Amino acid sequence: MMEILHFEFMRNALLAGMLASLVCAVIGTLIVVNRLVFIAGGIAHAAYGGIGLAFFFRLPPALGAAAFSLVISSIMAQITYKDRHRTDTLIGVLWAAGMALGIILIDLAPGYNVDLMSYLFGSILVVSKNDLLLMMGLSVLILTVVLFFYKDFLALSFDEEFARASGVPVRCLYFILLAMIAVSVIVIIRIVGLILVMAFFTIPPYLTEKYAGSLKKMMAASFILNLFFTFSGLWLAYRYNLTSGATIILTATVCFFIVIIFEKIRKTFLHKKLCR
Repeated sequence: MMEILHFEFMRNALLAGMLASLVCAVIGTLIVVNRLVFIAGGIAHAAYGGIGLAFFFRLPPALGAAAFSLVISSIMAQITYKDRHRTDTLIGVLWAAGMALGIILIDLAPGYNVDLMSYLFGSILVVSKNDLLLMMGLSVLILTVVLFFYKDFLALSFDEEFARASGVPVRCLYFILLAMIAVSVIVIIRIVGLILVMAFFTIPPYLTEKYAGSLKKMMAASFILNLFFTFSGLWLAYRYNLTSGATIILTATVCFFIVIIFEKIRKTFLHKKLCR
């Protein structure tokens, strides 16, 4: 593993992976405990429309994706605030429309042949210093907001009615959370791509939710798991010449099913033991 640190692109990739792991651990935990997986997926995939707009108007892709995903997140926040479980069709439409718009605009982009794979499936091995600076800035912004509103997010995540009765600005906080999901997508788009982003958001928090005794511990444990998945996936991608983003997600998925199978076996064993 140490020999890969001799290459600058691998050092950049590892640092980018650490930043993405931290952001995904924090925001992914909030997504999972607030049951916002489908909404977050809609925001993440609709961001591709912003990439298409950016290439069509010759703007930085990150700027286009950020602006478009923030607009989509505000729309989704507005339509899902009162009833998150009855708007899945509209979210699916925005999800598909955003990606379709991005693909069409990229097709129409004058004189530019864009590699769709780098945005759909990630390209962590080509992360530049400018990318790292952008990721660092956005990561600091996200973490600052979460720290500032941590108690409010805690109340919102576990008892929305209590939070509202306690004077927590629930509506405003909900809009902020969806906006942070949109910003987080920009941080990790170069790591695993838009297609695979939801796995990076949700697998570690899901695995740690049963064992963490608090929201902070869940975030910390998710961060450790994200680091493991990222570094393991990067090493496997480097060792066997595989696509890095897909390898990272496949590593996480394999671990996910190992844990699920282990839990099934453990519950079966305990049940049989109690029945004796």
